[in-house]
Amino acid sequence: MSEPPKIDSAPASTNITFDGYEFQELEEVLRREWIVTNGIGGYASASISGANTRRYHGLLVAALDAPVGRAVLLSKLEEVLTVQLSENEPVISHALSTNLYPDTVYPEGYKHIVNWKLLPSPAWVWDVGSGIKIEKQIWMEHGQNSTRIVYRLLQAPAGAKIRLQLTPLVAWKDYHSEMHHRDETPAINWDSQTSTLRLLAPSVPGIKSGVQPIDISMSGENGEQLADLSFEENLEWYYRFQHPREQERGLDYEEDLFSPGVISIPIRIGVAVCMLASAGEENSKSSANESWNNLQSRKNDLIKSTAMHDDFGKLLALAADQFIVEIPGKRTTIIAGYHWFADWGRDTMIALPGLCLSTGRPEIAREILLSFSESVDQGMLPNRFPDSGEKPEYNTVDATLWYFVAIYRYTLQTGDRDTLKEKLWTVLKDIVKWHQAGTRYNIYEDSSDGLIYAGEPGKQLTWMDAKVGDWVVTPRIGKPVEINALWYNALSIMSYFANLLELPDETLNYSKLAERTRKSFLSKFARPDGKGLFDLVDSPDANDGGCIRPNQIFALSLPFAPVASDDPLAQQILSTIHSELWTFFGLRTLSPHDPSYKSRYEGDQWHRDGAYHEGTVWPWLLGPYVEAHFRVFADKAHGLAVLQPLQEHLTEYGIGSIAEILDGDVPQRPDGCIAQAWSVAETLRIWKMLLASTDGVKAVR
Repeated sequence: MSEPPKIDSAPASTNITFDGYEFQELEEVLRREWIVTNGIGGYASASISGANTRRYHGLLVAALDAPVGRAVLLSKLEEVLTVQLSENEPVISHALSTNLYPDTVYPEGYKHIVNWKLLPSPAWVWDVGSGIKIEKQIWMEHGQNSTRIVYRLLQAPAGAKIRLQLTPLVAWKDYHSEMHHRDETPAINWDSQTSTLRLLAPSVPGIKSGVQPIDISMSGENGEQLADLSFEENLEWYYRFQHPREQERGLDYEEDLFSPGVISIPIRIGVAVCMLASAGEENSKSSANESWNNLQSRKNDLIKSTAMHDDFGKLLALAADQFIVEIPGKRTTIIAGYHWFADWGRDTMIALPGLCLSTGRPEIAREILLSFSESVDQGMLPNRFPDSGEKPEYNTVDATLWYFVAIYRYTLQTGDRDTLKEKLWTVLKDIVKWHQAGTRYNIYEDSSDGLIYAGEPGKQLTWMDAKVGDWVVTPRIGKPVEINALWYNALSIMSYFANLLELPDETLNYSKLAERTRKSFLSKFARPDGKGLFDLVDSPDANDGGCIRPNQIFALSLPFAPVASDDPLAQQILSTIHSELWTFFGLRTLSPHDPSYKSRYEGDQWHRDGAYHEGTVWPWLLGPYVEAHFRVFADKAHGLAVLQPLQEHLTEYGIGSIAEILDGDVPQRPDGCIAQAWSVAETLRIWKMLLASTDGVKAVR
């Protein structure tokens, strides 16, 4: 590449754009992916080349049991533009789509792309020659399993006859799997009166029983019927699509897709051709134009409520919205990451302040906090809600403690004492009692020192939770440093809340408990070698606690931190983390000097999970790192500089968002989810905090 892609700024817009030269290098456009979401767990996504590179890609990935039960229904479209320049000229076909087959790329429509932009929705412009340009835009209906795909002829010679041919390639599969040829195929019905193709697909294995309707309807932008539109039924399978990202992960990477036939329509300048692909029972009643206006209004309102005036802040605000899930009659929650995560308790509570409070939407934060309160059991917040809708899993020691942080930040920002008093106070008290007495997975407060012990063989309870079969990669059984920083913080928050609710006896009681925990924390975790804090104490594995990991940063960054900012220990922590763990895009999970360090996240599941927290970089950790550094040094410029590389990162992987992880060593290849909730949330929260701060004034809680 001669130059990087651009983040464009204009008075009324902020955008990420790619010019045509980018699309001459296939690998560049295969590794960059776009995603749009629908606010209930569904999404549409692919590489910007148009080729699907993952099993998770699709134009309609519906959440059939929202926010879970995700199924790929419309995988992609084969798009062909036929052109006859005059009566005496032959008809020439120009393929717009791109597919990966074994050792073959066919067709190569990406070579005709001259422009791509992210906002207000992903948009492509193809130049097929002879002065002909066509644009495509994709977005989803908010709150519905419906995807809009709109084509506009931008430029063409006078008198040219141009038709757009669209061949839907459908699947009916759980999104964690590949589609392979099946003897049972959908029943096909074409309604010429409404220009709607209905496919009654067989049930999606493992998700939903019974026939699954897929509707593909065509119209103008105001819902009007399009003239001379036709559908030619032709039932056939397309075989052996290649998904290189799955091949890299050591998984099945070939897919077969089913086509019902070809939709064909003349296209001319000034008339939009609009496709609406829906899970049948959710077919939208609004026109494409109404939907487009709603989309733009939502994005404009979000930028306004976030009150960010710089390009980076605006892009982060828009990225934040993709993770919020609001389903009437069901839980309000946060999707942890796209493509393959649902909602996790830990991720939700860590991400909530950035995604909801920093974007000026405390009412959504409140609904999430109340929603999760209904799932608290034996003093524990759920770790995750499985994709197929089973009972939640509770194997986490930290999700519950992050719940205190989320409630505290919500209460501090809103001043909402009523919700605390009437809905949450008794829940929080009960959580503390369960931890004091002991709950699942050997989680309990040690009566000898007031610190939390957690863990038993075969269980992964902290955020470093990789497990392959029976192998727990980082068991961390004992007293982890961040868990006990969170425990001190939780007890301090309880004292703060008790005072807020005018409960003097409980204020004093929680204050005493917190102070005891703080003294034990400093006594047990401070390292004698000047490298900050032990990662783990009182562990059955005597060698486990001495490794250098980033978890000690929370002892400085939490609202109530056990290590004071003016304590010499604070500078030891920051110096150790900066010298051994800091990278441009996040913190390593293990020091490169450790013999267990893994510099690359790659290979099959065993190798990838073995590296997940053994050196792999996590961007979300820059949030607490920058916050801790600002508390100690009050250096705003340093914090802004540390976060600046993530602005470039917005153009590299999941366009407009921040990845889950990157390699520990340079070149730091992004990997994992293309859009991770806490990566976006913590970056936005701290970026906004820094912009609102003044040099020389330390951050407040």
